[in-house]
Amino acid sequence: MRIGIDARNLVTSMTGIGRYVLEMSRHLNLLGHDLYLYLPEAPYRDLDELPGVTLRVSRFPGGIRRMIWAQTELSRLAAKDRLDVFWGPAHRLPFVLDPRIARVITIHDLVWRDMAATMRWQTWLADRWLMKPGVALADQIVADSTATAAALKDQFPEHAQKVTVIYPGLSGIGEQELATDLSLLGVDRPYMLFVGTLEPRKNLVRLLQAYASLPESTRLQYLLVLAGGQGWRLGDLKRHIRELQLEPFVRLTGYVSDADLAMLYSNARLLAMPSLYEGFGFPLIEANGRGIPTLTSNISSMPEVAGDAGILVDPTNVRSIRDGLQRLATNDRLHARLGANARPNSTRFNWTNSASTLQSVFEGAVKARRDSLRR
Repeated sequence: MRIGIDARNLVTSMTGIGRYVLEMSRHLNLLGHDLYLYLPEAPYRDLDELPGVTLRVSRFPGGIRRMIWAQTELSRLAAKDRLDVFWGPAHRLPFVLDPRIARVITIHDLVWRDMAATMRWQTWLADRWLMKPGVALADQIVADSTATAAALKDQFPEHAQKVTVIYPGLSGIGEQELATDLSLLGVDRPYMLFVGTLEPRKNLVRLLQAYASLPESTRLQYLLVLAGGQGWRLGDLKRHIRELQLEPFVRLTGYVSDADLAMLYSNARLLAMPSLYEGFGFPLIEANGRGIPTLTSNISSMPEVAGDAGILVDPTNVRSIRDGLQRLATNDRLHARLGANARPNSTRFNWTNSASTLQSVFEGAVKARRDSLRR
């Protein structure tokens, strides 16, 4: 097939959705399809892992110009390339496409509906107004998890029959790079790890409060390491750390390289991810892939992703988070059992299988589009 992909998520530093776009593209390429990646501006780095893929790079830098590109230049280029199917991998489709082109959209979450207060207003507004037409225009819809699929069917019941769940896969992180010494990140003893953008949905203030309420002996044994770039609407995280008198025990690494991230996962006692909402949750399976058990929330997609390799807590209850941290920090038998389940749990998430299923969805969309044109 000739597959067009809205690759705008590759113009910034690597995020969960950017990794999703890159890995799905790579594995669709390995399946032998002709891929056309459309970008409003140059990608954040060379895409050497996509040999033979055609890049259509425009000159529409910045958020406003990117939205204009998505409804003008992108549609024009897609028609020129005579695509079989166009894939919007992150909540968006052009309003106008050549009617002969099938179209598929991936929905990662409905944060705009369920956790609006945690979003940038620009992103909330875009998802609020652009997801609905994208879902309506799509011949097929992909959801990252059964939880997201259920939310989609609830929000858009008239399109429920178009929804297919395709889990993302587990990426190899940092294998080809050299990591720095952990001590250069300020990590000088065993630690609990958080990975993700530092923003409200990640529930970091309650995580800090829970950690602060642990026995001092546990905090002396295990640091809390927060690895991730600064997000939005979180306030001054350092102030929270200072007010909780946690400065000797908490390390803020900022955004880290893949090599450093792999090293942080590999040496952690546990991954703590008590988010208020996740459409999937890549850090859960990334930690599992290194044999590390997880603590995560008992809501949205997190239970289905964590499987039997983690413990579930109430993310709105500091005591629940605290008790979970203490159990994983001090109960060696529990830790060993969950750790033994970690790698087997991570193998449920495989990019080859994901791309193969997405290929089937594309084929169904192409057939549906051709059938509709014959009527």
